[in-house]
Amino acid sequence: MEATDRSEVAELICVSLNYWLQMRGRPPGFPGGPATTDAFFEVYEALDPGCGVVAVNEKTGRLAGSCFYHPRPTHVSLGIMNVHPNYFGQGVAKALLGYIIEYADREKKPVRLVSSAMNLESFSLYTRAGFVPRCAYQDFFLRVPDEGLEHHTPGLENVREATDDDVEAMVALEMELSGIRREKDFHYFLKNSDGLWHTSVYENDQGGLDGFMVSSGHEGLNMIGPGMARTEEQALPLMLVELDRHRGGTPVFVVPVECDRIVRRMYDLGGRNYELHFGQIRGPAEPIRGVNVPTFLPESG
Repeated sequence: MEATDRSEVAELICVSLNYWLQMRGRPPGFPGGPATTDAFFEVYEALDPGCGVVAVNEKTGRLAGSCFYHPRPTHVSLGIMNVHPNYFGQGVAKALLGYIIEYADREKKPVRLVSSAMNLESFSLYTRAGFVPRCAYQDFFLRVPDEGLEHHTPGLENVREATDDDVEAMVALEMELSGIRREKDFHYFLKNSDGLWHTSVYENDQGGLDGFMVSSGHEGLNMIGPGMARTEEQALPLMLVELDRHRGGTPVFVVPVECDRIVRRMYDLGGRNYELHFGQIRGPAEPIRGVNVPTFLPESG
């Protein structure tokens, strides 16, 4: 993927995802058009310059598909993958995935991703390539009232805004609970040079960190996550604080299916389900020991 591909990649992401949704009787996911999906290129390129791959029609020079990937110390994370509807069923996604798997194999690292459980074509693509579903998530969207959420819950007094001094503890916590490292991502969120991100941490009574939660305030990609916490009792106040920052918006986010306390609270606040996702891993992986809240920008399952 090159810088000159930027506008076509944004259009490809928008067209392919909207087409898939509308063919199933659902509203488009990106009604704002390619101006919204341009954020994927912007964020991925800022984090990992040059870590994108495209499939090109040799006759026309047009893009048939695209995918981003993120090399991390412990793994390779597969970012958003899209194929233009004109090329569905022609092996484009398989070729893109194969390129990234070959890269990960050379680096001797597992590959992680978050994939739709409702898109059986992509599910089959990944499982045939050796990915194993490890975690299941409910997807929510929730309209945050203009006046904010009624979010009284134990633990709110332990939540504060994150600083650069928290990165080391955030990295150590995620390594302990899920076995992955991505300090580059945390530095990027906290630097917040594009003004999209906010990060909260849950500080325990001894001054250590028991959780963190990030959110994106992009106009068309308003999302909660990534986040990690030892328990639901720590994850819930983190999620509520980040949701409340997006008053008047409708953030999207995922919740592990086994976290019934968080799930019930989201329903009580008016949250609605719209998808199901799996966290999938190709290669060795440690079990998740806490509450993991992945996101789709940037992905790291």
